[in-house]
Amino acid sequence: MSAWTDPLLRAEAGEALSAADARALALELFVAGYEGTSLPLDYEEMLAAGLTGVILFKRNLVHGADGALDLEALTAHTRAVHEAGARQRGAGLPVVCSVDQEGGPVARLRKPFTELPPMRSIGERGDLDLARRVGRQLGRECLAAGFNVNYAPVLDVDTNPANPIIGNRSFSRDPQAVADMAGALLAGMQEAGVLGCGKHFPGHGDTDADSHVDLPVLSHDLERLRRVELLPFRAVADQMHLVMTAHVLFPALDAKWPATLSPAILEPLLRTECGYSGVIVSDDLEMQGVAKVLDPAACVRAGLRAGVNLFLVCRKRDVLEQALGAAQEVLAGAQEPVLRQAALASIRRVRKLRTRLTPGTPNVRTLNEVLADEETRYLRLDVGAGNLGA
Repeated sequence: MSAWTDPLLRAEAGEALSAADARALALELFVAGYEGTSLPLDYEEMLAAGLTGVILFKRNLVHGADGALDLEALTAHTRAVHEAGARQRGAGLPVVCSVDQEGGPVARLRKPFTELPPMRSIGERGDLDLARRVGRQLGRECLAAGFNVNYAPVLDVDTNPANPIIGNRSFSRDPQAVADMAGALLAGMQEAGVLGCGKHFPGHGDTDADSHVDLPVLSHDLERLRRVELLPFRAVADQMHLVMTAHVLFPALDAKWPATLSPAILEPLLRTECGYSGVIVSDDLEMQGVAKVLDPAACVRAGLRAGVNLFLVCRKRDVLEQALGAAQEVLAGAQEPVLRQAALASIRRVRKLRTRLTPGTPNVRTLNEVLADEETRYLRLDVGAGNLGA
C-alpha cells in the first residue's frame, strides 16, 4: 500500500484530486452542529475523516430534574469529539470543540457553571482586571468541560436601543469601552487556554433586525463605520485568532451581498484596514440573514470568494451536505482556479489555527475542581454571579 500524502500538498501543486481527497479537504472548511445529546456516528466519522470541529448547544446537553447540567454526560460527549478527531490522518492537529458561552443571555453552559451577568454589567464597572478575570473564568470552565474555542467576546457596539439581538450582550454604547473590556476578557480567556472569537464583523449593534430571521441593514457611511463599529475590531485585531462575520447588509460598500458574502467588506475592511490575519468564520449558514439570499452551496462559493475561511453549519445535516458538496466541487478540479486557491489558502489558515488549540482531555473530577475552587468562588462573589455554593 502506498504511503499517504497530504492531499493539500497535491492540490497546491495543481493536481486534480479524487472525490475522497476533495471531500477530506472540504471537511476542513467546516464546524458543524447536530441534534442529540451524544456525538452521532456520522459526525464521528466526519471528524475522523477531516472535519475541523463541532459546536454544541443547549439541545446537545443533558439536564437533571433540577435543571443542572449532567457533567458526566457533558464530558463524555466532548471527550468523544476529541477522540474522533484524534483519528484524523496527517499532522494530528486538535479539532475544534466549540460553544457560545458569552455570559448573560447567551450561555449554553448553565448551573453548575458560573452564571455570569450580561457583559453590559461588566462593562459598566469599567474594571479591566475584572474583565480579564471574567475571561479567565470562562476559559477555565470551558477548557475543563472539553471546549477549546468559545465564540466570545461580542465586539458589537450597542448604539441602537431597538436592536433585538445584541443589547446587553455588548459591553457598552461607547466603542472604546467595548474595545478595552473585550480585549481584557479575550486576554484572560486565551491565557486560560481557550481561543476566543470576536463577533460580529463589521458590526451588528446598530441594526433593528435579528439576522437569525431576516437580513439586517447597517445604514451608515464608511466614516461612521470606521469611527464606531470598526474601532473594537481594529483595536484587538492582533489578539484574535477567530473573527465571526455578521449576516448584515452594509449598503455604503455593498448594496447586494451581506458582509459574510461580500468581497467588498471582509478583505478590504477586516484584513487591510483592521489588520486582522487570523481565521474568518461565518456565522451559521442556516440563519435567514444569508439563507434568504443564497442556498447553502452558493453561500459557500460566495463566502470563499469574499474571504471566509471556515463555515458554521449549526444543525441540519442536509444543509451541511449541500455546503460540503460545493466545497468539494471547488477543491476537486481546475474549473475555478481562483476559487480553488481561495479554498486551499483557507485550509492552510485553519490548520494554523488548529496548531494553537488545546487538545481536549475533559473529565468530571477536573471540572468539579474548577467549579469549586477559590478562584471561581471569588470571581462569582465579585460579579454577583449565580451558583455561589457550587
